[in-house]
Amino acid sequence: MKQVFTAIILSLISIANSNAQDLSNGGPGQYMSAIINAHTDMNKKYMAYMSAAAHIHRKRKIEKMRMQALESIEKSLGATGELPYYKGDNSLRKSSMDYIKFCYSVFNDDYSKIVNMEEIAEQSYDAMEAFLLLQEKTEEKIKQANAQMNDAEKAFAAKYNVNLVDQKDELDEKMIQANKLTAYTNKLYLIFFKCYWEDGEIVKAMNTGKITSMEQARTSLIKFANEGLQTLDTLKNFQGDPALANSCKMVLNFYKKMGENDLPKQMDYFLKKENFEKIKKAFEGKSNPSKAEVDAYNSAVKDLNNSMNSFNELVKNTNDRRNEVLNDWNNSEKTFSDSHMPYYK
Repeated sequence: MKQVFTAIILSLISIANSNAQDLSNGGPGQYMSAIINAHTDMNKKYMAYMSAAAHIHRKRKIEKMRMQALESIEKSLGATGELPYYKGDNSLRKSSMDYIKFCYSVFNDDYSKIVNMEEIAEQSYDAMEAFLLLQEKTEEKIKQANAQMNDAEKAFAAKYNVNLVDQKDELDEKMIQANKLTAYTNKLYLIFFKCYWEDGEIVKAMNTGKITSMEQARTSLIKFANEGLQTLDTLKNFQGDPALANSCKMVLNFYKKMGENDLPKQMDYFLKKENFEKIKKAFEGKSNPSKAEVDAYNSAVKDLNNSMNSFNELVKNTNDRRNEVLNDWNNSEKTFSDSHMPYYK
């Protein structure tokens, strides 16, 4: 299962025409720079963690990097706390400290919940949807906190006549790219998983021979595959790259064909098997069956064996094709992420 995380985006600002006085003498531009610089290492650790989560699937290493990010946030908080008030004004310093504390809370609590939910996300579609929704809500919380911090910076600059020039450095751009990629791949993954989970229900029903459950899951699978294909037809490619969407379409088309064509044939075997059990029970209940009854029974055994052979061949072909499209999807996910998720150390 894929693992994706949101990123904290702190848009850095450059300061033009600021006083060249040192911090203790009260240069407002230099004071703002000190506040912003206290966030830099924290943001770098965030981006390094996100990059690792996307490109490396060793949980122990990723968890270690999360702890390193938390340590970096604590250092950022300490560095900001050591800064003096600006001419008795604590507004920007307090806003910065509140923002950093919020970052710590997100990374310590929200991301921890995301990691824990990953363990159960594949147990149901609802669990997977909740897992991805938590990521989206976490990202939204981060955006709101970032906006509040930017407003505090602008208010401070306006109060002390500091000219601000909006700019994005390499770290900003990578964080923005990471968030866009997360939103896109989450949407596609949920489309895929809805059918994937229903396919799992079909397999479970087939293993237990529950024809009614098979039919219910088959109907749902066709419905979800059609809905997903319609959504994909209206979904724009990610920065001109259709690879992951095409792979998702291939999986859904497989599920659609399986539901409409293959599964009814497979279910036919279970119906014949169910009918044969009735014939067998009736036959075994006869103490002295006639030759015609014996012939009818043997014919039913032969028909069932032929049906079983056809069933086994069809199941093998379906399983082979299923493995093929799922392997393609998993490989496409990794390749897509490797292509578009920024690398950062």
